[in-house]
Amino acid sequence: LVLLAAYVGYLGLGAVVLQALERPAEVQAAQNLLREHWQLLANHTCLQGPALQRLIEGIIQAYKSGITLQGNTTSLGKWDYSGSFFFSISAITTIGYGNLSPSTAVGRIFCIVFALFGIPLNLVLLNEIGHLMLLGVQHCAGRLEEVFHWPNKASFLMKTCALVTGLLLFLLLPPLLFSDKEGWSYEEGFYYSFITLSTIGFGDYVIGMNPDRTYPSWYKNVISLWILFGMAWLALVIKFCINILE
Repeated sequence: LVLLAAYVGYLGLGAVVLQALERPAEVQAAQNLLREHWQLLANHTCLQGPALQRLIEGIIQAYKSGITLQGNTTSLGKWDYSGSFFFSISAITTIGYGNLSPSTAVGRIFCIVFALFGIPLNLVLLNEIGHLMLLGVQHCAGRLEEVFHWPNKASFLMKTCALVTGLLLFLLLPPLLFSDKEGWSYEEGFYYSFITLSTIGFGDYVIGMNPDRTYPSWYKNVISLWILFGMAWLALVIKFCINILE
């Protein structure tokens, strides 16, 4: 009962803080949208409200399908091989950004079957990667104990090194790459890194989706590997936090 009360209280605290932080921005954005909508209709009297609404809905639906307008043409490529491969990664890792999803009935059925077998396969692989990471840390700690005779300090030192190395490789350095390839700020890149590796996957920031940028062929493949190993590392960190809470 105490644990349940703490859980509900933590959720309630998060809701209160998020409402205080995000609600004013939401209201302001809604007011700006309405003002621009009415200004557009007032300045272009040939436009009709229902027709404009249908165009807006069509643009939103197209954007959900990965299609954007570029002058008189549209951008494709979200469902090419690299894009499809990245979607497969986001599906079986349960990140599920939500910015791209199958639009055909056959595609949705395949996605269900693919995820049904892919999610357990992904969990087994992540468990093995995490196990190898732990073995590596324990092996290095054992070597330090043999060389320097630090029975207690060696384990603490190697765990600290593993934590710092993981922070650099998976959370602190990747935002620099995202800043270069995506044009995001460092804060946005760091936010994307944690939201992705923790499998929260809101979908407000997704790599390789800007039609105005040209991405190298290796980009999504490298990010896929980063996601795989980063999730294994973060799972170990979260497991450590769970042990502390328990």
